[in-house]
Amino acid sequence: MSGKKKLFIYPLCLLFGFFGRLKAQETGPVRDILEQLAENGPEDSDWSSVTEQLSFYLDHPMDLNRAGPEQLKELMILSLLQISSLTDYIRLHGPLKDILELQAVSGFDPGVITRLKPFVTVGLPAIALLPPAKLYQDGRHELMLRYGRTLQTQKGFTDLPGSRYLGSPERFMLRYRYEYQKTLSAGLTAEKDAGEYWLKRKSGMDHLSFHIAWKGKGALHRLNAGDYSLQFGQGLALWSGFALGKGTDVTAVAAKSTGLHPYRSTGEVSYFRGIAGTFNLGTGFSFTPFFSLRNLDASIKTDSTGQATVQNIGASGLHRTPSELKNERNLQQMIYGSIWQYAGRHLEFGITGYSSRYGHRFVTGTQAYNRFAFTGHQLVNTSACYSYALNSTYLFGETAYSQDGGWAFLNGVMSTISGKVSAVLLLRSYDRDYHSFFSNAVGEGTEAANERGIYLGVNYRPAPNLMFSMYGDYFQFPGLKYRISKASEGHELLSQAIFSPGKKFRLTLRYKQETKQQDPDAGNTVTGLQNVDTQNFRTDWNWQPARQTAFHQRAELSRYRKGNTSGETGYMVLQDFDYTPKTGPVSGNIRLAWFSTPSYNSRVYVYEDDVLYAGTSAAYYGRGLRYFLNLRYRFRNGADLWVRYACYQYMDRKTIGSGLDEIRGSRKSDVKFQVRYRL
Repeated sequence: MSGKKKLFIYPLCLLFGFFGRLKAQETGPVRDILEQLAENGPEDSDWSSVTEQLSFYLDHPMDLNRAGPEQLKELMILSLLQISSLTDYIRLHGPLKDILELQAVSGFDPGVITRLKPFVTVGLPAIALLPPAKLYQDGRHELMLRYGRTLQTQKGFTDLPGSRYLGSPERFMLRYRYEYQKTLSAGLTAEKDAGEYWLKRKSGMDHLSFHIAWKGKGALHRLNAGDYSLQFGQGLALWSGFALGKGTDVTAVAAKSTGLHPYRSTGEVSYFRGIAGTFNLGTGFSFTPFFSLRNLDASIKTDSTGQATVQNIGASGLHRTPSELKNERNLQQMIYGSIWQYAGRHLEFGITGYSSRYGHRFVTGTQAYNRFAFTGHQLVNTSACYSYALNSTYLFGETAYSQDGGWAFLNGVMSTISGKVSAVLLLRSYDRDYHSFFSNAVGEGTEAANERGIYLGVNYRPAPNLMFSMYGDYFQFPGLKYRISKASEGHELLSQAIFSPGKKFRLTLRYKQETKQQDPDAGNTVTGLQNVDTQNFRTDWNWQPARQTAFHQRAELSRYRKGNTSGETGYMVLQDFDYTPKTGPVSGNIRLAWFSTPSYNSRVYVYEDDVLYAGTSAAYYGRGLRYFLNLRYRFRNGADLWVRYACYQYMDRKTIGSGLDEIRGSRKSDVKFQVRYRL
């Protein structure tokens, strides 16, 4: 960047510091959790269900004295060992009198208590259930409308002679939610992506999702009709939705299974549609049967015998072009099964079994790495999981098997070694021919297959205001993978230090390094696998000089090198400014970021604030600026209005994107409007 541009941009950052922020203090804790998800999540991930769940507890804090382990897992803040310590403490010493009493619970350091406080309380009065006639009147209703679009014209929306986007460039979402005391809930979501039709002959909106859910304390613990998600064990056999996995919270590799839940996201892939329930059988036993029937997007081809076969399942949920519409919902998927669980004072275990049936037969490609891919019409998965907590040690694991396929194993131990040190050790082994359409376990691949690894993480707090986190993960891929023609290996290392001398300031230093192996690039005469090395250095600081204002700065350096090449280095600097007045209807947030990376290989992932329930992960690469402004206006009648403007301004190109998404010019900007009305 030239000196003149620096002289312009940096004073501009200081000037923007006097303006506002969308979520400021009230959703700062939510943003901290989502930033951890953004570290390893794919671009354009949909975290609306996570945000909605956490935002609910900001408005309706969880009573720690009444919350069981299942509910505490929903916060995604406490480790499984901390949850066990808290439940044991309340059982032995009685209900908590104050949040600060958590300091006496094993494993609860000041940092954990600070992150937990916005979402919890103690001593809430008991709530009596209302008669059915008052469910509508005394329930919570929420209606939300969201509109967005890219201001520049993308190539797919021009009058092309070949493939083009058939719909309009607008994005639209309508959502209704009803909730009564966390007992009864219902929801409807309608969503249209850019390039899709506004209305369709069969279904109206491109994507419709709905649910009705009941949560009680009797024999019928949960009942869900419509769309729902299932999260059991450690994610080897049955897990839909997000799992934290490897990250700066080293204990997050122990999955926090939350069982059966209504599906609230706008994502169009990882969910079930049908009916499911959890029944309490007494003495700690429960039973969860489920049935799902839905149609998936898939690429269908005819083989030499004239039979229709499945090449792959579509994961984008996009239906914009003739080819995408051809693949729309043309593969029937029927799933049925059950989960048996036991939850005792220290021991928990569960057994899962389910069958997935498809309307057409899966076939593999001719590539060598597809040798062990799933084939056939039906897949049967079974697994057994366990956890055992005693004093300061927590054991956990899962063993899974896929019919006519292989095995997958995951076992770990978490321990509070002292008041200052905690550690977690995890071993995993996934066979090349292990298959599951609903796996989301710790690992390097998108599937729990063809991998072995050992993970060790340590948290060390030498002082109340200083925290060190470190982990190392060594992994092997015994079989072939895409662009990897031999057995390969790699490792990942992360170290982080957080210094927080008070509530108003926090400094984070982080270093992450990962090495994998890959075939040489096309045209390279080198034989054998080459090491692909990536490194990231980060400094991140948050400063809140007053209750109304907060500042966030980050500087990051990324390094990429493959084989004996000289490699490439990328840089990114960003500044966020936040303001929330004590009184007044308007609040907002603004970001200005500068980035310079030679290519996508040295990209930098950054979490971006958005309108409510719509935070995203973005990859900054190339050379340019990224800036956005979020504003919120609160009306007195229970309505809220969000407005967002976001822009990429590149300095190294005359076109942005590729294919049908290509934009002529060096700027890509988006606008978004959202209205919410609550009763």
